[in-house]
Amino acid sequence: MASTPELILEQFRDGLIKRNPGEPEFHQSVLEFAEFVIPYINANPKYLEPKILERMTEPDRTIIFRVVWEDDKREVHVNRGYRVQFNNSIGPYKGGLRFHHSVNLSILKFLGFEQTFKNSLTTLPMGSGKGGADFNTKGKSDREVMRFCKSFMIELSKHIGPNIDIPAGDIGVGAREISFMFGQYKRLKNEFTGALTGKSMEFGGSLIRKEATGYGCAYFMEHMMNHNGDSIKDKVCIVSGSGNVAQYAVEKIIQLGGRVVTMSDSSGFVHDPDGFNEEKLAYIIDLKSVRRGRIKEYADKYKCKYFEDKKPWGIKCDLAFPCATENEIDEAAARKMVKNGLQALAEGANMPTTREAISVFLEARIPFAPGKAANAGGVAISGLEMSQNSIRLSWSRDELEKRLKDIMANIHKQCVAYGAEKEGNYINYVKGANIGGFVKVADAMLAYGVI
Repeated sequence: MASTPELILEQFRDGLIKRNPGEPEFHQSVLEFAEFVIPYINANPKYLEPKILERMTEPDRTIIFRVVWEDDKREVHVNRGYRVQFNNSIGPYKGGLRFHHSVNLSILKFLGFEQTFKNSLTTLPMGSGKGGADFNTKGKSDREVMRFCKSFMIELSKHIGPNIDIPAGDIGVGAREISFMFGQYKRLKNEFTGALTGKSMEFGGSLIRKEATGYGCAYFMEHMMNHNGDSIKDKVCIVSGSGNVAQYAVEKIIQLGGRVVTMSDSSGFVHDPDGFNEEKLAYIIDLKSVRRGRIKEYADKYKCKYFEDKKPWGIKCDLAFPCATENEIDEAAARKMVKNGLQALAEGANMPTTREAISVFLEARIPFAPGKAANAGGVAISGLEMSQNSIRLSWSRDELEKRLKDIMANIHKQCVAYGAEKEGNYINYVKGANIGGFVKVADAMLAYGVI
């Protein structure tokens, strides 16, 4: 193999694309990771000869199956279901299920690959996986969603279990869908075990699960600011999205003293210069989680500006929290944010920033927290739900939030350890998160030998 990191990366990229044609999201995720990890591997050749990186970027297995269900008009529909079991070197496979029309193998492999290092950074014993279906819950009745979930679980149940693979929710999969699937799993297996997380409190769920990803993202930003002798307090913050992650990121930012001035959905964004407060956030939560309305309704009610088919990245701010979906910040948006005086960014969504945009932030030496570090709070609490299920106990909200704070603090510490520059105080959090997540998994793979 070529000796320089640049040539190794080039050879690796060519092989990756040849083995995984037509999977742009997966290519993007792996190459962003490899760019920072290959120089580390080159300096630590114990990972080179066993081809740890090549093995790490190939899922243990990919399961694709047919899901047949009947709608309320008795019309039969056929969807495609997936489970990508990526890596179980440090624990059973763990990762969400996504129900959305955009779901395909490339997206699930990118999410499963990212999950490997996110789970590693939490230090909890969790491997990585991701799954879902090209089924859209929007516009479906509860009974239609139930029929789909039960059909989906008939096949998925053959591949999961509390010591094998523990799925959770993701886009399109909330408490309703998890409940339907858990009920079907219990029925098929005739056992009550923690085979899914994100369950309702009545049957083994955990407190602060729905808040955890957003809370964790805000906590990580606070750690980044504290590292530079500052805090979120009094900072103008822009947030994208208005779903679960965005809602609770906003809630925690408000509690930490920040002023959030934007939220968005797929139709556009609102700009409220006065900032969101508890009352306004409660309206958003009801609007998006209960009434399934559009963000424009917030602008109409609170008399603020609504920008149709736009993203909030042109609004001047101190801190940014992309919490919507992948690749929502491109290079042009990043340059505008830098020009507007952005101080730091923490990703609440998975891969919401393109590789070109990340380069802009790093060149400007703006602290940039990638999702595998900043949004790990959700899977951390899922891991703690697994622990509670195993010991048949439920921890209090205060206990769980303390554990979440400690986990996010430890993730920040790992990023600093691997991302600190030799000179100056700048932390390359992208480098730190990628290498920090890599080392634990890679060392476990080395310990097992060539398998």
